Amino acid sequence: MRHQLTGIIECTENNYCAYVNEVDGVAATGTTITEIKEKLTEAIEDLIGTCEEMGHEIPEMLKGGYTIEFKMDVKSLLSVYYGIFTKSALERLTGINQKQLWHYANGLTKPRKAQKEKIESALHRLGNELLAIHL
Repeated sequence: MRHQLTGIIECTENNYCAYVNEVDGVAATGTTITEIKEKLTEAIEDLIGTCEEMGHEIPEMLKGGYTIEFKMDVKSLLSVYYGIFTKSALERLTGINQKQLWHYANGLTKPRKAQKEKIESALHRLGNELLAIHL
């Protein structure tokens, strides 16, 4: 049975960190989102290998295969893509005013579920539009 794992990515002052929500002790750091995803996957495989070598029980969530869904909070997302998405561009994409986006980016307030869904939906819509372009 394949298990669904959640990789939580957070932005720190100097890099990114990530951990697996369902398995204690699996964490990684990196300088890019791509690197952090790779390193977290490596950390999971290292844990499985170590458990096998030492004769320890493999965590239940890692038995039978797994998939990882990566999640990021709004503050980290806005920090990661600062300079790529300006607040005015995000306002046009999401319909959320720039001042509110600034509050989210600086951790002054956390967005409600509906606001998070607006941001996610707008970015996915943009991504789909970009994927449809061929040059």
